[in-house]
Amino acid sequence: MNGQGTLKLDAGIEKSWEILLDPHVLEKCIMGCKKLVLVSENTYNAELSIGIAAVKGKYESTIEIADLEEPKHYKLIVKGEGGPGNVEATGIIDLTPIDESSTELAYSYEAEVGGKVAMIGQRMLGGVAKLIIQDFFKKLARELKRIEA
Repeated sequence: MNGQGTLKLDAGIEKSWEILLDPHVLEKCIMGCKKLVLVSENTYNAELSIGIAAVKGKYESTIEIADLEEPKHYKLIVKGEGGPGNVEATGIIDLTPIDESSTELAYSYEAEVGGKVAMIGQRMLGGVAKLIIQDFFKKLARELKRIEA
């Protein structure tokens, strides 16, 4: 399963970069994140509780941030396992300044799922992935407004 998209962030590129890598902001923005703990440089353990359709359940995850090119590019590597199954995903984030107070964020991702959750079909999983991503960026926009205020 894969996807991509773009959106406008209401912050300059430096602030956008800072917010996207802030573990406190990430913990608030990742759907169902109960705990996000730094375990080594740019690597976190996350405890997630997702409540959507067949992916409903608790997951123990590792989130690694790699290939950092401040302030414009990084890769997220996510590995998660729980009762409903497992997921391995890679996401690419690219930031491009629009002007001093706005930034374009382009993202792409590839994910593979296994276990029970893999049986529900790619079409439904694609919809769930889009929902999770939209929720993340909606919460991120809220955090940006809160911080900028």
